[in-house]
Amino acid sequence: MLFIGVDLGTSAVKLLLMDETGKIEKIVSKEYPLYFPHPGWSEQKPEDWFAQTAEGIKELVSECDRSEVKGISFGGQMHGLVALDEADNVIRPAILWNDGRTGKQTDYLNNVIGKDKLSRYTANIAFAGFTAPKILWMKENEPENFARIAKIMLPKDYLAYMLSGSFCTEYSDASGMLLLDVEHKCWSKEMIEICGIRKEQLPKLYESWEPVGCLKPEIAGELGLPEDVKVIAGAGDNAAAAVGTATVGDGACNISLGTSGTLFISSNKFGVDEHNALHSFDHADGHYHLMGCMLSAASCNKWWMDDILKTKAYQEEQEGVTKLGENHVYYLPYLMGERSPHNDPDARAAFIGMTMDTTREEMTQAVLEGVTFGLRDSLEVARSLGVNPERTKICGGGAKSPLWRKIVANVMNMKVDIIESEEGPGYGAAILAAVGCGVFPSVEEAAKKLVKVVATEEPEPELAAKYEERYQKFKKFYPLLKGNF
Repeated sequence: MLFIGVDLGTSAVKLLLMDETGKIEKIVSKEYPLYFPHPGWSEQKPEDWFAQTAEGIKELVSECDRSEVKGISFGGQMHGLVALDEADNVIRPAILWNDGRTGKQTDYLNNVIGKDKLSRYTANIAFAGFTAPKILWMKENEPENFARIAKIMLPKDYLAYMLSGSFCTEYSDASGMLLLDVEHKCWSKEMIEICGIRKEQLPKLYESWEPVGCLKPEIAGELGLPEDVKVIAGAGDNAAAAVGTATVGDGACNISLGTSGTLFISSNKFGVDEHNALHSFDHADGHYHLMGCMLSAASCNKWWMDDILKTKAYQEEQEGVTKLGENHVYYLPYLMGERSPHNDPDARAAFIGMTMDTTREEMTQAVLEGVTFGLRDSLEVARSLGVNPERTKICGGGAKSPLWRKIVANVMNMKVDIIESEEGPGYGAAILAAVGCGVFPSVEEAAKKLVKVVATEEPEPELAAKYEERYQKFKKFYPLLKGNF
């Protein structure tokens, strides 16, 4: 049996083909444009997602026995607003997770409706990237488009709809809309009323491993797949990545160094950070998780390498970094504003501490360290709640860097487990497809059976102590600069 995992990212869709033993047979990636129509705005065309996903699936299964393909599932970029009209036309380009236009609406939700009420309704407060503020923005700024809305969905759920015809979502991704009662796993009546929408405009809710339907006959024909291929609900990218790294069950931890960066801690019990600096979401394993999300992680390194240094030689640039824990240059990683723990769309990136003898290598090192310090901010919130994981998995593009993994281990002072497959959301999606097709009885059992740890990066006491001192300095910079952004 074969299973397709679709990782709908911000720069590309990555698809992988996995067999029932967890072996990855093939990986295909297809890029699509990202649009910035105004400073701080970020949009994509859902039609591009589906077109490239369809092409990717055709390429993915071109050399296999297609009758063996049993299920397809998704890990998708979260929070994006996809709006369809009565004829299922996309009304406007999707407003993405890293879009910062909703400052006014976010302030209204947090300060007029009130953070206490929001937390009571949804277990979270409003962040600029969440879906509910986008709905309010559209209502206020594009009333004609708002009036046409028949269906509101999330990015990966648009793919599920196009493939199966099922208007669906699942709890992990829906948790990031600010429309879901996370604790009780149902749409919040209060938030629906606040946003001026109707429950019928929201999709049916599923668990991440549940089938939502099968391929539509015409789609199956186009893709060259059997019509009985099951479409499985899937998960938000971070929950899918957590499944793909076996970050399931109580107290497991994963750090993702993708376009955005996350600290993800799974839990069997529902809990809320009283300051709402961390998100409290449902997990793809059927339980819950706490998550700190920073908007720019590996994308900081990509910006530094591609746009500033004008190089693609990432590894060569990192080879010159040798003095860990001793860098006098600091970097604030807020290229797109920041979510956890500052909730400040106006935050901006900065280099601090440069002198005439500052080197290229020191600035490269500062970028990697700054992102890691930003994730440490979220770990400190978790620790304040009594959640103190001793080790973490790691995934995302940045996780392929041995240097960055070493920095993470010592900044966090945690053991960092490296897994055999670093495919994160796509691999987690394929595992969810296998569970949905009955190969495994639960997500937790599947993940723990299929995901293999191949190495561990241990923190070094002396280096961890140096980074502790540097982190204490780093966390003072944002409060000092906040009023000047």
